[in-house]
Amino acid sequence: MTSGIHNLLPTEPIWVTDDAQLQKLCQRWMNQPVIAVDTEFVRTNTFYPIAALFQVGDGTGCYLIDPLSIKDFSCFNAVLINPNVTKVMHSCSEDMEVFGRFLEVIPTPIFDTQIAAALAGYDFSMGYARLIEKLIGISLAKDETRSDWLQRPLSEPQLRYAALDVAYLLVVYGMLQKRLSDLDRTEWALQDCADIVSAASKELDPDEYYLKIKLAWKLNRQQLACLQLIAAWREGEARDQNMPRNRLIKEHALLDIARSGPTEIKQLQKFEGVSHRVVKSYGDELLDIVQQAYHLPMEICPPLMDKPLAPEAGLLVKKLKQALIRKAEELEVPVEVLLRKKDIEFMVRGFIDRHEMTFPERLKGWRKEILSDHLQETLFGNPEI
Repeated sequence: MTSGIHNLLPTEPIWVTDDAQLQKLCQRWMNQPVIAVDTEFVRTNTFYPIAALFQVGDGTGCYLIDPLSIKDFSCFNAVLINPNVTKVMHSCSEDMEVFGRFLEVIPTPIFDTQIAAALAGYDFSMGYARLIEKLIGISLAKDETRSDWLQRPLSEPQLRYAALDVAYLLVVYGMLQKRLSDLDRTEWALQDCADIVSAASKELDPDEYYLKIKLAWKLNRQQLACLQLIAAWREGEARDQNMPRNRLIKEHALLDIARSGPTEIKQLQKFEGVSHRVVKSYGDELLDIVQQAYHLPMEICPPLMDKPLAPEAGLLVKKLKQALIRKAEELEVPVEVLLRKKDIEFMVRGFIDRHEMTFPERLKGWRKEILSDHLQETLFGNPEI
């Protein structure tokens, strides 16, 4: 089987560096029902990913589109958003960000083979190389994953690696489609892939970034107001300067500043994770933000964040986990496909606080259909569980 696929599928890289060449290819792709898509990018010293390569596999070739040479991507954008052309990708959340940033479009519709593989009963969060080996028995080298994709010319191993990233995706797509159809789960995959597109279309509001900071639940409302403002400031500066967040101020330092409310530059200088350069350039601005937060009326400060569940909630968490494991075993899917730890804790918190079933955002669509009654019975209706 391995040698047969090698013989039948084109795997040689074809460089695309000319606008006319790309336009001709896109005219063909616009009439295909499905193409394989991938990206290579660099994100070492920047907030945003830098597009280094776009790969397309269409069953006749593996095309490497050079964003450093192509000037007009309008025809490619049209392919990416054509509702009649499914874009097959693998673990595509970062790729979607590359498309959104560089081309200002979010590909749709998509078919993520990592998601589809989990729903088809394979392992959760399988890497591309392992999925290819699992389904078609071909071993792919991983040596070029972290190489410099912005260098020109790319090395032969890089070209080969990039081409193989899309060479087998359409074969895997067909195999997964059939398995999902046999299991009556095609709609599951389509829903989850549509959720990826929806999430990629939304950029996190800087004012909400403080909610992602670990241990923020330890702060009081005034301190949370401070954390919210300085986290939003850092997010805005990082985006404006295209700089990694933690290169500006470390996350734990945001927490320390919010907790202590410094009023003088010499206090800022003592925080680990705040560089001398940042203090010199932004010290007065940061102190103004801190004072602004500490003078806000309490009624407009953010509400307290939920604390970790008390130990006595552990039994409920365990019951829900066991219920999910049983359902996952019944469906022959990884349990992580169904719900995550934070979803379970969300439901337990709602049960403890209000003695009602509160569904997390993830429990919708097909998950709600197959899980809601099962989980409700676990919490309310079956004392033997």
